[in-house]
Amino acid sequence: MGGSLASASSVLETKVKTIEDKETTLASYKPKAVLIVNTASECGFTRQYKGLEELYGKFKKKGLVVAGFPCNQFGGQEPGTNQEIATFCKSKYEVTFPMFAKIEVNGKNRHELFTQLAGDKSPFPGDIGWNFTKFLVDGKGKVIARFGSRDAPMSADVVAAIEKALAAK
Repeated sequence: MGGSLASASSVLETKVKTIEDKETTLASYKPKAVLIVNTASECGFTRQYKGLEELYGKFKKKGLVVAGFPCNQFGGQEPGTNQEIATFCKSKYEVTFPMFAKIEVNGKNRHELFTQLAGDKSPFPGDIGWNFTKFLVDGKGKVIARFGSRDAPMSADVVAAIEKALAAK
């Protein structure tokens, strides 16, 4: 999906689809910091939606965007349609941060966005281990931090990285 790495000058330029299936990029978020997260609705970490929403609420006015990318590659824990996912996120966790169309984050059909986030040319290479892996991207589209599923959105490490990124704007 999307173009080659050469066609997207930064993570923020990569073509993605909104959860409403409209093609876009994350470029409109420049110069904000973006926390990109692969999400799932039926995972032990699904409760992190609450923390992600809290993080978004706390730092949105300072320039943070949280971007959720549903993925069904880990234990089939995101089986729903994009519409079902959107409804779940709003009704169960009152998610207001942007959600995007379901994608693959590993393997031969890995979306270009996750190739840039976790591929060989990334500063944080390696396959995504599970749902709710988080990547922090600065306002220029550079990947500046990676956090695993067990790193809670409001953990000291995640918050410190976001604060540092926002201060560097």
